[in-house]
Amino acid sequence: MTKIIISGGGTGGHVFPAIAIANAIRAKLPDAGILFIGARGKLEMEKVPAAGYRIEGLTIAGFQRRFSLKNLSFPFKLLGSMIRARKLVADFRPDVVIGVGGYASGPVLRIAVAMKIPAVIQAQNSYPGITNRMLGGQVQKICVAYEGMEKYFPEEKLVLTGNPIRQDLKGLKDRTSEGLKDRRNEGLKEFGLTDDKAIILVIGGSLGAGTINQSVLNCIKTGKTGRDIQWLWQCGKYYYENLNNELEAAGLTDRRSNVHLIAFIDRIDLAYSVADMVISRAGALAISELCAAGKPVILIPSPNVAEDHQTKNAMALVEKKAAILVRDNEVSGKLCESIVVLLADKALQEVLKQNILSMAVLDAAEKITSEALGLIQTGKGM
Repeated sequence: MTKIIISGGGTGGHVFPAIAIANAIRAKLPDAGILFIGARGKLEMEKVPAAGYRIEGLTIAGFQRRFSLKNLSFPFKLLGSMIRARKLVADFRPDVVIGVGGYASGPVLRIAVAMKIPAVIQAQNSYPGITNRMLGGQVQKICVAYEGMEKYFPEEKLVLTGNPIRQDLKGLKDRTSEGLKDRRNEGLKEFGLTDDKAIILVIGGSLGAGTINQSVLNCIKTGKTGRDIQWLWQCGKYYYENLNNELEAAGLTDRRSNVHLIAFIDRIDLAYSVADMVISRAGALAISELCAAGKPVILIPSPNVAEDHQTKNAMALVEKKAAILVRDNEVSGKLCESIVVLLADKALQEVLKQNILSMAVLDAAEKITSEALGLIQTGKGM
């Protein structure tokens, strides 16, 4: 039986591509043994078992770039994680290891390399993390979503695959009028929305985004975007309680308010299907999913990422007239106006839809699977 370890996580941008890869492996090799290794307390420890896969957790945590007392415990957590990772890998004896980025990916890939087990990195962003850059010279394949990554990795190891998207979103490729209508009707029912007002989907990432949340709240409370809008708003679990309290205090929590606040949207495919417009961060997974959804989008890149890579992600779309950019430091003043302008311009909406849809890659998980399984067949890494 073929055995594969998939390691990494921390946010949806790592977790959901990992699950998509596992699903592609299972589709190709139904009897394959798949083990996830993640970080305890992170999103993967909930989402991976829900997807039907076994996961083991490491105590690893990130190193804070600015001074923090948490850094004092980092060496001990790293050492403990390396020891546990070695035991998990040795006991499971995988034929190949796939790292998707995030805290747990580093220790597991290091152990795999040391044990001469074939290893693959799946690098989602236009600017790779430090762990991926350090390991790039030691693994056998590096699957990337952007061109020009030879600046960071050995060129002969690079494979342009795109980023895997969640399985449900692949159904969005049915662009027939009947297919679109059926999905939209299902989505309206799922979220308790109506078909007589524009629907704006807000996604600040799996954990939410404070700047976006406050700006959307301002648009709603001031009425600057008008009253004929329904808001389907994924705010993140850390922000949900406070935002709900603020909406309640303003009398905006009943059905007549048209505000549907949700901590996390599980059926993101249905959310995209009902959206007339999307407001989103510009993480790698978000960009890949937005391309598949084919909806007009306002991108607000997070400034709190290495080398401002979310802005680079966003500009790849903006330069092809596939998205509108609002910078994070301008969002409080520009978001409401940008929404009003885009809603009123049907021609612009259509241009954005067609251009972003043309950039969709739907088979990234299958490509990564082929690369990983190909290493087993050729015996590389041994």
